[in-house]
Amino acid sequence: MSDPIKHECGIALLRLKKPIEYFIEKYGTAFYGVNKLHLLMEKQHNRGQDGAGVANIKLDMNPGERYISRIRSVNKTPIKDIFEQINSRFQDIYEKTPEKIKDVEHLKKSAGFTGELFLGHLRYGTFGKNSKESCHPFLRQNNWITRNLVVAGNFNLTNVDELFDVLLKVGQHPKEMSDTVTVLEKIGHFLDVENDELYRQFKKDNISNQEVYEKIAKHIEIEKILKKASEDWDGGYAMAGLLGHGDAFVLRDPAGVRPAFWYEDDEICVVASERPAIQTAFNLQVEDVNELNPGHALIVKKDGSVREHLINEPTKVSKCSFERIYFSRGSDKDIYNERKELGRLIVEPVLETVDHDLDNTVFSFIPNTAEISFYGMVKGLESYLNVQKIEEVQKLGSNASKEDLEKIINRRARIEKIAIKDAKLRTFITQDDSRNDLVSHVYDITYGGIRAHEDNLVVIDDSIVRGTTLRQSIFKILDRMNPKKIVVVSSAPQIRYPDCYGIDMAKLGDFIAFNAAISLLREQGKESIIDEVYQLCLSQVDKPKEEVINHVKKIYDPFTPQEISKRIAELLTPEDMKAPVDIVYQSIENLHQACPNNKGDWYFTGNYPTPGGNKVVNKAFINWKENRNERAY
Repeated sequence: MSDPIKHECGIALLRLKKPIEYFIEKYGTAFYGVNKLHLLMEKQHNRGQDGAGVANIKLDMNPGERYISRIRSVNKTPIKDIFEQINSRFQDIYEKTPEKIKDVEHLKKSAGFTGELFLGHLRYGTFGKNSKESCHPFLRQNNWITRNLVVAGNFNLTNVDELFDVLLKVGQHPKEMSDTVTVLEKIGHFLDVENDELYRQFKKDNISNQEVYEKIAKHIEIEKILKKASEDWDGGYAMAGLLGHGDAFVLRDPAGVRPAFWYEDDEICVVASERPAIQTAFNLQVEDVNELNPGHALIVKKDGSVREHLINEPTKVSKCSFERIYFSRGSDKDIYNERKELGRLIVEPVLETVDHDLDNTVFSFIPNTAEISFYGMVKGLESYLNVQKIEEVQKLGSNASKEDLEKIINRRARIEKIAIKDAKLRTFITQDDSRNDLVSHVYDITYGGIRAHEDNLVVIDDSIVRGTTLRQSIFKILDRMNPKKIVVVSSAPQIRYPDCYGIDMAKLGDFIAFNAAISLLREQGKESIIDEVYQLCLSQVDKPKEEVINHVKKIYDPFTPQEISKRIAELLTPEDMKAPVDIVYQSIENLHQACPNNKGDWYFTGNYPTPGGNKVVNKAFINWKENRNERAY
């Protein structure tokens, strides 16, 4: 994606189902869990690089012995920083008392992160302070072991204000109004309620408090806690939690917006945001890994039993399509094929922009994340050419010469590596003119691949969000090669609406598609539509979110996608460009065809999977109209 946008976040949960001694005997190390957690997080580092955190719980520790460990970091390389801190402690033990490095009793008593239950989190800070205190996992501590709660998630809730009021009504005093704190306290509240109910129930048996606590740990109903805590959540989430005594859970939202995958065998149970991370860490095949069903929780009990349990009835499934287009790593079997299909399906409109002149057109991609869709586009071009070749061969008849046949058969789509990003080039210059000049040289171009003033240049990107990088650097870079025409292709449709479920796309004014539609309305004397939408949005401010309608769709209704694409090209083309510019976007229909199981497309269509989404988009429009540069949630 030429315009970098952020995405929160990634999770990794690991439960060792065998004693630590088992892993020492089989794998030669007491740190099997730490090592696997490290690998799971590294294989998901694309999901968050602003910060990271890990937590660990040791099972069956004696009173007075520490059983919860946690480290968080906002270091420049947070994963590396965290595991260097953890491993430095193990190294210290090895250097001072090497005989203790496989002494499980000693390790559990004297060193952190030697327990059986792990939770890791990767964070992108979409708003607020990017401090260590903002990093997951969050910890709610209590002297009762079954009341301790560790939470980390990949989520965003649209109705934090409502949930905050609920906490106030039950007598809590949350330290801040954020979705993370609200979720922690909401689950924590019902965890307390469950503990209180079980305490009263078992105390009737005239047994000691120690026996009561042991019974609570065994009988605590996580599914009941999660159902009560999450029944009024509005948003997308994959929420992971650990209880102090050793139970664990991962809860997914009813629409399946945020992803979660899991695997279990007799040694471990593992959950992650991305399937390939689990496959790589444990050498598994794709069919070995399960997807956590929307509205369900994976519950791992202290005794090692694992089950998937329905918590909230699933709604219309709207799995995030951006996971497939860009966020998740392309090493997933299905995502790889879907990205290729996105490239293949856009071939026909691309050919139309260059008048089907393949002999004088060069195809490439920017940035590297668009490489897979580029492969798909090349496959589509090959299929188109094969049809042309068959027709041309048939026209030659039975008397075709070898030379004529070779000329036809050897026709290929012309593909080149046009631009290479210089990762070492950085700037701290704050003046716009100076910074923009340096930004325009971030990519090195490959000279010689294009015939000046003769060849069209087609470049595919994952998506175009703001268009800032195109305008400030990429167009100028490509124009240096003197192509006859430049065509930028987006493998995703036009991004028209804000996201409110975890992607850093919150302000309408940031979207080039929105600015293009506004520009067309003003040019065509239809500004009354802007005022009409503003008034409609204002009229719904105090309505319950369930009654709110997305009125911002009216901004786009007067125009075809092609008209908006044309205006986008005009807005993004620098004044000093020599080559004409076209921009081609994927269609919604082709997106659904390429990604049939991930049809969450609200940022393209405005069809939000939860009522809170409609409230957010209207608030975003009000903010834009009133020139308030703030988030709508």
